Amino acid sequence: MIELKEVLETNDMILHENLDVRTITMGISLLDCISPDLDSLCDNVYSKITDRAKDLVSVGDDIGLEFGVPVINKRISITPAALIGGSACKGPEGFVRIAEALDAAAKDVGVNFIGGFSALVQKGMTPADENLIASIPEALARTERVCSSVSLGSTKAGINMDAVRIMGETVLKTAERTKDRDSLGCAKLVVFCNPADDNPFMAGAFNGVTEADCVLNVGVSGPGVVKNALSQVRGEGFEVLCETIKKTAFKITRIGQLYAKEASRRLGVPFGIVDLSLAPTPAVGDSIADIIHEMGMEYAGAPGTTAALAILNDQVKKGGVMASSYVGGLSGAFIPVSEDSSMAEAAAIGALTLEKLEAMTCVCSVGLDMIAIPGDTPASTISGIIADEMAIGMVNQKTTAVRVIPVIGKGVGEVAEFGGLLGEARIMPVNKYGCADFVNRGGRIPAPIHSFKNRGGPPPPFFSISYDLT
Repeated sequence: MIELKEVLETNDMILHENLDVRTITMGISLLDCISPDLDSLCDNVYSKITDRAKDLVSVGDDIGLEFGVPVINKRISITPAALIGGSACKGPEGFVRIAEALDAAAKDVGVNFIGGFSALVQKGMTPADENLIASIPEALARTERVCSSVSLGSTKAGINMDAVRIMGETVLKTAERTKDRDSLGCAKLVVFCNPADDNPFMAGAFNGVTEADCVLNVGVSGPGVVKNALSQVRGEGFEVLCETIKKTAFKITRIGQLYAKEASRRLGVPFGIVDLSLAPTPAVGDSIADIIHEMGMEYAGAPGTTAALAILNDQVKKGGVMASSYVGGLSGAFIPVSEDSSMAEAAAIGALTLEKLEAMTCVCSVGLDMIAIPGDTPASTISGIIADEMAIGMVNQKTTAVRVIPVIGKGVGEVAEFGGLLGEARIMPVNKYGCADFVNRGGRIPAPIHSFKNRGGPPPPFFSISYDLT
């Protein structure tokens, strides 16, 4: 039975601590839309999305009004587009047409983003993958709501360095193509290692091939709630600190579970997962950096920040899994610089550097996210940044990502304005030393030795080799 105290507590979270359901994301499989004719394929894609998601926005709004916790975003994720466009698209322009069909469908059903303009190339690229990647700069320039992601590595496959090199160039081309908007196209483009098939958050959401034909995944967030809870235990030991985060995460996840089940019932679509990710917004008090400050750091980026983030990420997961049988996606803490006003402030004063952010990605939910860098950064340097982050994910068996924005025409210290939830960011310096010779070697970085543990059968032969050292 829900007690009055719990109702009042939830109301306070909404009114003063920015508690919200960050997104209800409908995953839609487009495998049955495949056609060798491009016009038919685009028609099929548009028709299926507008049919399945026609009530998504209204249902999300209705539930928010009835239950009292706002649903900020209603979104769609689709089967990776490279998988559905291979037979119809003979070049990059064909995939641009698909992106335009996705954008039209997203606008007509009223969602703010549609993810899945994606390719999974961690072990190699098909012609369709190559064409989709080549189309990304133009596709993101011509559309408003399409988000793109490319998987470049995994713990089981290693890292596709040919694709890493190409994506460094693609990021720069996307920045150039959207330079009139502070290179906004790059804010809708992310590269991954070990991506999640059921991630409801953008820009990396796609509906994996193991998912149902249509499924609802809910992302719930509340950095302000966690920060406020920690302010009540200031100066207490780590056990109290951890318990406080865990209990707060439990409460937040229960709200996500309630919304997910109700939206599933009203839309007649299976419930997939709840993703409890503390995802900040530019709003004051809705910040991961503020949580880190409350834990004892003068600014995010100070010594101890990585340890604090590790505690936060782990306790959020522990609290979340007790609140729902189906916790998934990325679930943890995000550190997008431009979307977190206090994180952006820490970067502006020099407390938070790109190198410190990379260290933090070893323990957070994702990776280097929404970081503005100088527009004259070489493509090979961007590829090097990507390679470093992919290696962290591959070796540590976790999801990592890179969403950097080389802002054409601007340099270190200048401000890039992205608007809305994407916020603004002061451009951060990048290491000036080159890595082109490394990036251009070509081929794949092999999977780490511990990747073998997930494979069936006996261990590889070399495990049984003995050496005579006499």
